[in-house]
Amino acid sequence: QVQLVESGGGLMQAGGSLRLSCAASGRTFSNYAMGWFRQAPGKEREFVAAISWSGGSTTYVDSVKGRFTIFRDNAKNTVYLQMNSLKPEDTAVYYCAARRGLRSEYEAEYDYWGQGTQVTVSS
Repeated sequence: QVQLVESGGGLMQAGGSLRLSCAASGRTFSNYAMGWFRQAPGKEREFVAAISWSGGSTTYVDSVKGRFTIFRDNAKNTVYLQMNSLKPEDTAVYYCAARRGLRSEYEAEYDYWGQGTQVTVSS
C-alpha cells in the first residue's frame, strides 16, 4: 500500500503561482511513477502531468505546458507540481497518484490516489 497526501492548494489570483506537494508513505517511493490529475466542477477528472520514477522523464497536458512543472525528491518521498501563470480554468481539485512502472497519462493505470487539494483561481 502507498498512502498519498496532497497539500499546498488554496485561493490565488490569476497570474499567480502555487506549489502543490504530495507526500508518499508505505512503500519505496522511488519505485513508483507519479501523476497529477485534476477535476473541475461538473467535469471529469483529467490528466495534468506525470513523472517517471527517476524524475528523468515528464509529460504534460497541452493546456499547462510552459506553466506547470512536475518534479520529485525521492529522498523526501515527495512529488511536487509547481503552477505558474495560473488561470481561472485551472480551478479544480488536484489529485496525485502513484503507479509502478512507466509514467502514464491514463487514470486507470494508477494504483494509488490521494484525497485531493482544492485550487481556486480568481479572475
